[in-house]
Amino acid sequence: MSGDVPGGGTTSAAGPSRPPVAVVGAGPVGLTAALVLARAGVAVTLLEAREELATESRASTFHPATLDLLDELGVAAALRRRGRTVDRIQWRDLDGGVHAELDYALLAGHTGHPYRLHVEQARLTPLLLAELTATGLADVRFGATVTGATETGGGVRLRTEDAAGRTTVTHHPYVLAADGARSRLRALAGLPGTAEVYPDYALRVVTRTPLDELVPGLAALAYVRDPRGSYSVLGMPDHWRFIFRIPRGTDRDGVLAPDAVRARIEHALPGPAGRAVRIADAHTYRLARFLLPRYRAGRVLFAGDAAHLTSTAGGLNMNCGLHDAVETGRALAAVLREGPGGEALLDAALERRRSVVETAVIPRSEARTAGIGTPAELPAQLAALRRTAADPRSATDYLLKASLLDVAPRPLKGEAHADLVSQAHG
Repeated sequence: MSGDVPGGGTTSAAGPSRPPVAVVGAGPVGLTAALVLARAGVAVTLLEAREELATESRASTFHPATLDLLDELGVAAALRRRGRTVDRIQWRDLDGGVHAELDYALLAGHTGHPYRLHVEQARLTPLLLAELTATGLADVRFGATVTGATETGGGVRLRTEDAAGRTTVTHHPYVLAADGARSRLRALAGLPGTAEVYPDYALRVVTRTPLDELVPGLAALAYVRDPRGSYSVLGMPDHWRFIFRIPRGTDRDGVLAPDAVRARIEHALPGPAGRAVRIADAHTYRLARFLLPRYRAGRVLFAGDAAHLTSTAGGLNMNCGLHDAVETGRALAAVLREGPGGEALLDAALERRRSVVETAVIPRSEARTAGIGTPAELPAQLAALRRTAADPRSATDYLLKASLLDVAPRPLKGEAHADLVSQAHG
């Protein structure tokens, strides 16, 4: 049985062990990284500034590659029971006509989860926390805000403060910063943190009206592309979301006025369907991009939103963050097993994670956003979509890339991730 020892280490039947790795941030990325480390036998201290897990609405899309990795961690099945399984992507016009569809069944040979899952990230974090606690190798501290980080010869000295203002100092061989877009550790390390804001912002309108009962054949992931207006619609387990792009500079108060939201929905769903939609909530959020020049500062490593941001189009950013957590956690565990000789593996893993964002996540996300185009560009774009949907090879390639299956870490068990890169591009 383990217990705390001065300096943040642990004791066991075998005597004192090395101090635990610190993971800062108990969101999906931090919890995943902590669980990967603990499953590898590495003691972890998880620090979270909040008093409890976050519950607000945030990311809600889990791609096949991510579900494969969550399955390896033992939480994918439970998460699926809490979510809505999405088996196809659909493009439609405002009158209800379908331009094209892609069926996730095309991925059956490439993943154990040939579908996309829509579920709030707040449904994932309790599952991860339960698995992490069950390892017996995690010291989870809520209400612990990092206020200082000093590199020493063999690690990092962290200073944290609780809600009562009490200060604690601990020492860790490495610190993994998964503390979000406003990362305190990034600021303490003196790293750049200014995001580039995209030309548009997003309006999300939430309804509990079952849209698939109002609109025949509506998929739970649909992109409406029409010269008269374009938007996206997502079916969640207990509600539906409309996502509209709004040009930056458009008055947000005007966009959010109840009459304006109602008019936008009735334009998006002409006729009785639009009038039947009951609006539960409407809010806006900004879209921005950011990429750290390097994912480490000495022995402080960065993952998830602390390292990168991109447009929400395609739901790629959080999935990429979870992939960061798995690959970085595996590499860090290897370093702790192998000593200094493992540092090259860690650096290679961090550079690979950064390269994925730079060469795949940001370009693909921005291509999705740019894909709306102008009314004059729309016919050519729709023709290209139809050609993709009609060709199984092209359709499979599209889904592989949209799901990040070609650039994700591979599960360590099973054959789900055969050589996807060569299959996709061979």
